[in-house]
Amino acid sequence: MFDFDGLIVDTEWPEYRAIADIFEEHGLSFAPERWVHVIGSSWDVDWISQLEAGVGHSLDRDELQAQRRERARSLRDPLVVLPGVVTLIDAAVAAGVGLAVASSSPRSWVEPHLEDLGLLSHFALTRCRDDVAEAKPSPDLYLAACAGLGVDPGRAVALEDSANGVTAANAAGMRSVAVPNRLTRYLDLGHAHLVVDSLAEIDLARLTTLL
Repeated sequence: MFDFDGLIVDTEWPEYRAIADIFEEHGLSFAPERWVHVIGSSWDVDWISQLEAGVGHSLDRDELQAQRRERARSLRDPLVVLPGVVTLIDAAVAAGVGLAVASSSPRSWVEPHLEDLGLLSHFALTRCRDDVAEAKPSPDLYLAACAGLGVDPGRAVALEDSANGVTAANAAGMRSVAVPNRLTRYLDLGHAHLVVDSLAEIDLARLTTLL
């Protein structure tokens, strides 16, 4: 089971950096620690209120959101698959291992990107924020993905980059592998069953030892 944002592609750094750039344009800083706790779940950081508090007056929220979206889009263009992802997917497909994506992002975000990257067809299914009552750290997404594949969670491995994702996988009864990126390295990922610097460090044999 693959997470998407921050695990298959680095979409998280552009989102953070876009907001940090806006803060800097107003003479303020926005440290990664103020953002990373939402990674892997639904956003709950009212960054505009924090910005307004810092400058001492209200701002045009629609304009700020437009600036954030455009800046993030430019930073992630082109979107590149992270190291080790394609090799691991190809090996799983060749071995007949069922693959799924479980993401706290909406399907309208996840599937078009996977399609553009030529990866969507390799996954038997995707389970996204639209499919469950609660996003990660709730186990709902992973339980839904396991049910869709017809696999016992105890025989499945989740590949994650965030603390919320690892928590969700563990709560579902799965084994979890954490692959911290340049943002999630600020998080404590010690509750994962395995932590590696890159998916290029692992193969199916190593994942099997977790089960």
